[in-house]
Amino acid sequence: MKPKDRIKTALELKEPDDIVPHFEMNFQLCKEEFGVDHPKREEIFKASGVKKERLISQDVELYVRVAERFNWSAIPLWRHYADEAVFPTAKLVRKIVGDKYLIASFNSGGTYGIPNGKDFEKFTFSLYDDPKGLHEQAKKRIKKEILWCKRMIDAGIELIILNTDYCYNTGPYISPKMFSEFVTPYLCEVVRKLKEAGAYVMIHTDGNIMPIIDQLLEAEPHALQSLDPMAGVDIAEVKRLYGDRVCLMGNVNCSLLQEGTKDEIIKNSRYAIQNAGHGGGYIFSSSNVIFKGMPLKNYYYMLEALEKYGRYPIIA
Repeated sequence: MKPKDRIKTALELKEPDDIVPHFEMNFQLCKEEFGVDHPKREEIFKASGVKKERLISQDVELYVRVAERFNWSAIPLWRHYADEAVFPTAKLVRKIVGDKYLIASFNSGGTYGIPNGKDFEKFTFSLYDDPKGLHEQAKKRIKKEILWCKRMIDAGIELIILNTDYCYNTGPYISPKMFSEFVTPYLCEVVRKLKEAGAYVMIHTDGNIMPIIDQLLEAEPHALQSLDPMAGVDIAEVKRLYGDRVCLMGNVNCSLLQEGTKDEIIKNSRYAIQNAGHGGGYIFSSSNVIFKGMPLKNYYYMLEALEKYGRYPIIA
């Protein structure tokens, strides 16, 4: 089965006819695997003309090498967040790989996520002192990001990953009631508009999403990532409750990928595959990204588990 067809099948809540699809939102170990790294994002951003084209070509070459080396089903253009370089990058990737892989990229969607330290106090007071102002700002934010995403779709990006963290390990950063007022309606609108424009849509957030998962699914995304085990999210329970509504992606514990043994990583990977892969609607991945500093061999242990346990039919 072609990698792109494999992941599309999963996004449509069906079983691929061979193996669970796999990709990572971000692979930060190119230097360790290939001996070279991506050009610096800032360098691409500041460059122009022939130099910019050369840097984008170097970037694209590594995106493609990663997808081919690890048998990914999608190529995520993670380094061009809200950056004009995403458009020529997407077009060049498509020119090189044809229709073999799904092309993905990222956007905040404009909804309110966990504020940074600079804005945290102001945002918190505004929830009580200026709710009308927050709603007006939210409308402007999502309008801007929807327009940007539509440009991404026009450039050939097929999967939009709404990359906004809403939760800590203890739960959402605001109460579920406040989330339903200040986030959910806008998230629903963003997802609806992007689906109408022809994209697949995935919601990413770390942390304990269980108190607001029903609200996230109210938006009707195609997929949900990261299903964070370090925050107590059990993929078996999420599959049982919501597996007929949304494709699941993630749940291989990043703390084990950093410090775990081979047996622990394979056992954890097997748990995710067997509890979420049965019946389709699952994309195998870490619970976040393949991050800098992770021992590369640990990612290979993940892939070993996928090859051994990820072939259909999967028994729960």
